[in-house]
Amino acid sequence: MEYSCTTLDNGLRVVSVPMPHHHGCEVLVTLGVGSRHEPRHRAGISHFLEHMLFKGTADFPSGLELERAFEAVGGSANAATDSESTTFHSRIHPAHLEDGIALFASLLLRPQFNDIELERRVILEEALGDLNENGRQINPDNIVARLLFADHPLGQPTVGSRWAIERLGLSHFRQYHGRHYVPGNAVLAVAGPVTHELVVAAVRHSFSEWQGPEPPAAKPWAGREQNSPLLRWVRDAGSQVSLQLAFLLPGRDSEHAVHLRVLRRLLSWGGMSRLMLRLREQLGLTYAVEATLAQYDDVGLLAVDLAVSPGNCLAAAIATLDEFGRLRHERIPDHELDHLLNSYRFDLEYSRDQVDEMALRYAWCELSGCQRTIAADLADLNRVTAEGLQATARELFTPERLCCVAVGPYRSAERREVDSFVAAWSP
Repeated sequence: MEYSCTTLDNGLRVVSVPMPHHHGCEVLVTLGVGSRHEPRHRAGISHFLEHMLFKGTADFPSGLELERAFEAVGGSANAATDSESTTFHSRIHPAHLEDGIALFASLLLRPQFNDIELERRVILEEALGDLNENGRQINPDNIVARLLFADHPLGQPTVGSRWAIERLGLSHFRQYHGRHYVPGNAVLAVAGPVTHELVVAAVRHSFSEWQGPEPPAAKPWAGREQNSPLLRWVRDAGSQVSLQLAFLLPGRDSEHAVHLRVLRRLLSWGGMSRLMLRLREQLGLTYAVEATLAQYDDVGLLAVDLAVSPGNCLAAAIATLDEFGRLRHERIPDHELDHLLNSYRFDLEYSRDQVDEMALRYAWCELSGCQRTIAADLADLNRVTAEGLQATARELFTPERLCCVAVGPYRSAERREVDSFVAAWSP
């Protein structure tokens, strides 16, 4: 067993990952609520609420007092919100584990929602980082999401919209907290030199009185009609054009899921990856290129990001899409696949030394219902073949799944050239 899990009477799942050779514990609570749970008029409330929980609790009236309490047990609490989840985490000294878990209970169960106006200004500043001086969206991730997911909540930036952020108030936070911050929607995980019995006892002591209704489900993705590539250009100041080429994919339970994780590493994982070799080492078009893979419950996205000088957009688009075409038409050589899979296995083994990675991995397993233990991932890799990877590439890397976004000081002529090439792309 890589981890143990006990469900308390209130529905809270408690995960422990024994790592006896470590000297610190990672305590993490993840909840199944994120930006895809938000209606448009409340866009950004998941992220805003995450911030508000650090502004003081019934036990620690200010954010500074709460932070000082975490530091007193060896920690420094932090959090993150994405499309499907919100996660709170901190390193805690093993000698103070029970007190650390009690702090998470105070944070999550008894927030006071202090300083709303102050935090609103902070979040509006954060949101401005995705806009240019004319108020236009310049974050390629957000632009691609809006193109592919249109009016679905997955098309909204996690930080939300300025219009919604300015209108969120105390009653909205209390209502949203009461609906989503419930034990049946949460997993608490501890990784480090602990026993499962100790962790469960500490969690039961601090969280057993937590109650709440069944959490509402996220809006499902029903798909959309797309018969050709989607393109969007946004003019912005700067010295480079940021390009993102993305493919719409099935969700994380798809038969293609493990193949997509391997293909992502093949495209962009270190200096030997195909995109780095082609675009940087052979063509000198960019300093770095990165492929990222998002696998949601019912839909996914593989995106390639790079920045190039104005005038190099067409060459970069051609080289990038040529690599996707190669994956469709050429079998990956055995030596390249063996090298790739071995590096993947090494990284999985290395992750066993990271308390934060272990806590997050197994909390996510329970929250999502997707049992991706390290053993399961290793077993999946043993079943990967060059033929299977090629079949996935043929099915999913197609023009009707493609989206291309460019942000920067592009030239009008190259925009027409890239548009023409991408629209006609037939791998």
